[in-house]
Amino acid sequence: MAVESRFVVIRHGVEAKTFMDKKSADDYDKMLDMADNLVDVFAKSPVDLSDAVSEELSIYLAQHRDEVLIALLAKKIPQKAPVKKSTKQSVEKKPEKVATK
Repeated sequence: MAVESRFVVIRHGVEAKTFMDKKSADDYDKMLDMADNLVDVFAKSPVDLSDAVSEELSIYLAQHRDEVLIALLAKKIPQKAPVKKSTKQSVEKKPEKVATK
């Protein structure tokens, strides 16, 4: 008999999603917490959003947290690692001269 550990995220008494590892479940739960906080922010705004749009937008923004933080200048854009140049230099072949008579 096999034994499996599963981690279930439950929100408002309803099973939201099941994960095989705790870290993924915690990350998902944290994302849903952020989305709930964003719904509250949207409710206080002068922009009239339907409940469905507010929820969809808040989940989208929570899922793309890093890009939102960069857009809000709260996080720096990650620097890409410099590309190392190859030590081998390409050698071009010069066309051979053809003798004409």
